[in-house]
Amino acid sequence: MGVFEVLTYPDKFLKQPTRPVEQVDTTIQNIIDKMAKTMYEAPGIGLAANQVGVGQSIITYDVSSGEERNLQVLINPKIISHEGSILSEAEGCLSVPDFRADVNRAEKVMVKGLDREGNPVSIEAEGMQAIVLQHEIDHLNGKLFIDRISPLKREMYKRRLKKKQKSNLK
Repeated sequence: MGVFEVLTYPDKFLKQPTRPVEQVDTTIQNIIDKMAKTMYEAPGIGLAANQVGVGQSIITYDVSSGEERNLQVLINPKIISHEGSILSEAEGCLSVPDFRADVNRAEKVMVKGLDREGNPVSIEAEGMQAIVLQHEIDHLNGKLFIDRISPLKREMYKRRLKKKQKSNLK
């Protein structure tokens, strides 16, 4: 099994909200496997299905440290509640290459969705896990982390990207 190509900004597909998964079947399992492989090879700590051109509400993530992998999968995730505020320092994204920025996020979140087998799950998360969940769920809603930074910083990134694209054409 290969990996997906990760879509990058300004690809319009990234701005489209995903559809809920109706049935967790073999097709969904294969998408999850390929998403996990793509995420680990990138390397990244989270991946939303629309980042790889799949318009369904699926995220994979792994915030474990060290050699041990701990793949987490959420289908149709929704943030039910949030509290507090934390600055996610130097947040990055596979779909926004070569750019990092500080982003204000909720310190704690309660997320509900389905696990890989289609069973209902409820997750209370804080710290890095809460940040990753918010980041990936934003993707599913058609929102990138650069939509959460100041317009000035966003414009600086867009200009740098245009300049890089022009130099690649030469």
